[in-house]
Amino acid sequence: MRSNTSLRNFTGALLLCASAAAVLPGGAAAQSDEPIKPIPTELKLDPKKVALGEKLFNDKRLSRDNTLSCASCHNLSAGGIDGMASSVGIGGAKGPINAPTVFNSALNFRQFWDGRVNSLEEQAAGPIHDPKEMGSSWVEVLSKLSQDAALVAQFKELYPDGLQSKNVQDGISTFERTLVTPNARFDKYLRGDKNAISSDELKGYELFKKYGCVACHQGVAVGGNMFQTFGVMGDYFAQRGNPTAADMGRYNVTKNEADKHVFKVPSLRNVALTAPYFHDGSAKTLNDAVAVMFKYQLGRTASQQDKDQIVMFLRTLTGEYKGQPLDRIQRTAAK
Repeated sequence: MRSNTSLRNFTGALLLCASAAAVLPGGAAAQSDEPIKPIPTELKLDPKKVALGEKLFNDKRLSRDNTLSCASCHNLSAGGIDGMASSVGIGGAKGPINAPTVFNSALNFRQFWDGRVNSLEEQAAGPIHDPKEMGSSWVEVLSKLSQDAALVAQFKELYPDGLQSKNVQDGISTFERTLVTPNARFDKYLRGDKNAISSDELKGYELFKKYGCVACHQGVAVGGNMFQTFGVMGDYFAQRGNPTAADMGRYNVTKNEADKHVFKVPSLRNVALTAPYFHDGSAKTLNDAVAVMFKYQLGRTASQQDKDQIVMFLRTLTGEYKGQPLDRIQRTAAK
């Protein structure tokens, strides 16, 4: 059965599907009758804080042994992920869960798979203190950063109280808010360019709505705005086997029985670039992930052609970063 938490969010999703058109930069309006909305193309953030945050995002001094940065698990040249089923922390420690993409994380209503924090600022502190990730502490991090005169000067310029843990969090989260990926081909379609996607891709979108995928994957992020039970229509974990603590999802945060196996619904933005899929990294390909969703979330069967066309649609959700298509950035970095 669906948990009470999931049922409330499911109902909320249906209401979101009927929401009015989003107003876009320049006064244009997205199609009001579509449950998915395009990513806005303009950002208003302090460029100096963004630059500081980018430096911190790539700074390995945030880890205890100076070997890992945020970018180690969230490679911006590889879809914002590390490509592993579960990430590896300091000293080769294997983490319990798949690292979600950092791209468009600013659009999520909660952070982490179990939604245990509400903001990017809170999220930035999590890996620093996790013994299986960076394994450090604010005392240690601030001690190392304080020896960097140029960095200290940057903090003094931007923050009245200079180099402080909360300002490190603010800098990183400000940079992460720039990691949105607008101008996906599907965004262009929503803005009126009917030639931006093919007839097969459009058919895939219609099937995405028809089968009910859009009940959980809608809005600007195409997800990321609700919790849902993994295994609504079947016991995914019993059939997969080898249960782990991470499989308990929201229950690890709330200790509420109804939240067992409940997770934040992931955004499908750039999903074609972010394999492997799910919190356990069990789906190696996008086709595998779609098949799992049909079986355990929808409880429905579909022809291979229907599933293939849905995958075609999902590939239209790949956006741009710094004016370049993310898939092109990924291909270039892989050479």
